[in-house]
Amino acid sequence: MQRIALFPGTFDPITIGHLDIINRALPLFDKLVIGIGRNINKVPMFSEEQRLGWIREIFRNDPKVSAIVYEGLTVSACQQVGAQFILRGIRYVNDFEYEKAIADMNRSLDQHIETVFLTCLPQYTSVASTLVRDVLKNGGDVMQFLPKEVAASITELKPKK
Repeated sequence: MQRIALFPGTFDPITIGHLDIINRALPLFDKLVIGIGRNINKVPMFSEEQRLGWIREIFRNDPKVSAIVYEGLTVSACQQVGAQFILRGIRYVNDFEYEKAIADMNRSLDQHIETVFLTCLPQYTSVASTLVRDVLKNGGDVMQFLPKEVAASITELKPKK
Protein backbone atom coordinates (compact mmCIF):
# COMPACT_ATOMS: atom_id res chain seq x y z
CA MET A 1 0.00 0.00 0.00
CA GLN A 2 1.32 3.43 -0.94
CA ARG A 3 1.85 5.98 1.80
CA ILE A 4 -0.04 9.03 0.52
CA ALA A 5 -0.20 12.32 2.40
CA LEU A 6 -2.33 15.40 1.85
CA PHE A 7 -0.74 18.74 2.75
CA PRO A 8 -3.73 21.08 3.11
CA GLY A 9 -3.59 24.87 3.16
CA THR A 10 -4.50 27.97 1.26
CA PHE A 11 -0.97 28.53 -0.09
CA ASP A 12 -1.80 32.18 -0.75
CA PRO A 13 1.02 32.35 -1.83
CA ILE A 14 3.14 29.23 -1.37
CA THR A 15 6.32 30.24 0.50
CA ILE A 16 9.78 28.88 1.15
CA GLY A 17 8.42 27.78 4.54
CA HIS A 18 5.90 25.54 2.77
CA LEU A 19 8.67 24.19 0.54
CA ASP A 20 10.75 23.36 3.61
CA ILE A 21 7.94 21.20 5.00
CA ILE A 22 7.19 19.60 1.62
CA ASN A 23 10.80 18.77 0.80
CA ARG A 24 11.45 17.27 4.23
CA ALA A 25 8.21 15.25 4.03
CA LEU A 26 8.93 13.74 0.60
CA PRO A 27 11.21 10.95 1.92
CA LEU A 28 8.45 9.92 4.35
CA PHE A 29 5.73 9.34 1.75
CA ASP A 30 5.32 7.66 -1.61
CA LYS A 31 3.08 10.46 -2.82
CA LEU A 32 2.32 13.95 -1.53
CA VAL A 33 -0.81 15.79 -2.63
CA ILE A 34 -0.82 19.51 -1.97
CA GLY A 35 -4.42 20.46 -1.30
CA ILE A 36 -5.49 24.04 -1.83
CA GLY A 37 -8.51 24.30 0.41
CA ARG A 38 -11.35 26.69 -0.24
CA ASN A 39 -12.10 28.55 2.98
CA ILE A 40 -15.27 30.63 2.99
CA ASN A 41 -13.81 32.71 5.85
CA LYS A 42 -10.79 33.82 3.81
CA VAL A 43 -10.61 36.02 0.76
CA PRO A 44 -7.45 35.00 -1.11
CA MET A 45 -5.13 37.49 -2.74
CA PHE A 46 -4.29 35.09 -5.56
CA SER A 47 -6.69 32.98 -7.61
CA GLU A 48 -6.92 29.22 -7.21
CA GLU A 49 -5.64 28.87 -10.76
CA GLN A 50 -2.57 31.00 -9.95
CA ARG A 51 -1.79 29.07 -6.76
CA LEU A 52 -2.31 25.70 -8.47
CA GLY A 53 -0.12 26.84 -11.36
CA TRP A 54 2.71 27.86 -9.02
CA ILE A 55 2.66 24.52 -7.23
CA ARG A 56 2.60 22.56 -10.47
CA GLU A 57 5.47 24.63 -11.87
CA ILE A 58 7.59 24.26 -8.72
CA PHE A 59 7.15 20.47 -8.66
CA ARG A 60 6.93 19.85 -12.41
CA ASN A 61 9.91 17.45 -12.26
CA ASP A 62 8.79 15.52 -9.18
CA PRO A 63 6.28 12.76 -9.96
CA LYS A 64 5.66 12.20 -6.23
CA VAL A 65 3.99 15.61 -5.88
CA SER A 66 0.60 16.64 -7.23
CA ALA A 67 -1.86 19.40 -6.37
CA ILE A 68 -5.62 19.73 -6.12
CA VAL A 69 -8.18 22.30 -5.11
CA TYR A 70 -10.81 21.03 -2.70
CA GLU A 71 -13.82 22.27 -0.82
CA GLY A 72 -15.22 20.97 2.43
CA LEU A 73 -13.61 18.69 4.95
CA THR A 74 -9.93 17.88 4.67
CA VAL A 75 -10.78 14.29 5.66
CA SER A 76 -13.07 14.08 2.62
CA ALA A 77 -10.26 15.32 0.38
CA CYS A 78 -8.00 12.65 1.88
CA GLN A 79 -10.58 10.00 1.08
CA GLN A 80 -10.89 11.28 -2.50
CA VAL A 81 -7.13 11.07 -3.16
CA GLY A 82 -6.53 7.92 -1.07
CA ALA A 83 -4.40 9.70 1.53
CA GLN A 84 -3.88 8.01 4.88
CA PHE A 85 -1.95 10.97 6.28
CA ILE A 86 -2.45 14.69 6.71
CA LEU A 87 0.78 16.68 6.76
CA ARG A 88 0.93 19.86 8.82
CA GLY A 89 3.77 22.26 9.51
CA ILE A 90 4.32 23.72 12.97
CA ARG A 91 6.14 27.01 13.52
CA TYR A 92 5.34 27.86 17.13
CA VAL A 93 4.05 26.07 20.24
CA ASN A 94 0.64 27.74 19.90
CA ASP A 95 0.42 26.33 16.35
CA PHE A 96 0.61 22.88 17.88
CA GLU A 97 -2.32 23.45 20.23
CA TYR A 98 -4.51 24.61 17.35
CA GLU A 99 -3.33 21.89 14.97
CA LYS A 100 -3.77 19.15 17.60
CA ALA A 101 -7.42 20.11 18.07
CA ILE A 102 -7.95 19.83 14.31
CA ALA A 103 -6.05 16.52 14.19
CA ASP A 104 -8.23 15.14 16.98
CA MET A 105 -11.39 16.18 15.12
CA ASN A 106 -10.12 14.66 11.87
CA ARG A 107 -9.30 11.41 13.66
CA SER A 108 -12.84 11.38 15.06
CA LEU A 109 -14.19 11.74 11.52
CA ASP A 110 -11.94 9.01 10.09
CA GLN A 111 -9.80 6.92 12.40
CA HIS A 112 -7.73 5.64 9.47
CA ILE A 113 -6.26 9.06 8.67
CA GLU A 114 -3.32 10.12 10.83
CA THR A 115 -1.93 13.65 11.11
CA VAL A 116 1.84 14.04 10.89
CA PHE A 117 3.46 17.24 12.19
CA LEU A 118 6.79 18.57 11.00
CA THR A 119 8.35 21.55 12.70
CA CYS A 120 9.81 24.16 10.42
CA LEU A 121 13.48 24.98 10.43
CA PRO A 122 14.29 28.05 12.57
CA GLN A 123 15.04 30.29 9.58
CA TYR A 124 11.46 29.81 8.34
CA THR A 125 9.62 30.45 11.61
CA SER A 126 8.54 33.96 10.63
CA VAL A 127 7.64 33.08 7.05
CA ALA A 128 3.85 33.01 6.79
CA SER A 129 1.62 33.64 3.80
CA THR A 130 -0.37 36.17 5.83
CA LEU A 131 2.75 38.22 6.56
CA VAL A 132 3.96 37.92 2.96
CA ARG A 133 0.60 39.26 1.73
CA ASP A 134 0.74 42.16 4.20
CA VAL A 135 4.24 43.13 3.10
CA LEU A 136 3.25 42.79 -0.55
CA LYS A 137 0.09 44.91 -0.11
CA ASN A 138 2.22 47.65 1.43
CA GLY A 139 4.79 47.69 -1.36
CA GLY A 140 7.52 45.79 0.48
CA ASP A 141 9.98 43.29 -0.94
CA VAL A 142 8.84 39.68 -0.33
CA MET A 143 11.15 37.95 -2.81
CA GLN A 144 13.33 36.35 -0.11
CA PHE A 145 10.30 34.48 1.27
CA LEU A 146 9.08 33.00 -2.01
CA PRO A 147 10.11 30.21 -4.38
CA LYS A 148 11.65 31.65 -7.56
CA GLU A 149 8.62 30.59 -9.63
CA VAL A 150 6.31 32.62 -7.41
CA ALA A 151 8.69 35.55 -7.03
CA ALA A 152 9.01 35.89 -10.81
CA SER A 153 5.27 36.26 -11.34
CA ILE A 154 4.66 38.39 -8.25
CA THR A 155 7.21 40.93 -9.45
CA GLU A 156 4.79 41.69 -12.27
CA LEU A 157 1.90 42.13 -9.79
CA LYS A 158 3.79 44.17 -7.18
CA PRO A 159 2.32 47.64 -6.60
CA LYS A 160 4.43 50.41 -8.12
CA LYS A 161 5.88 53.00 -5.75
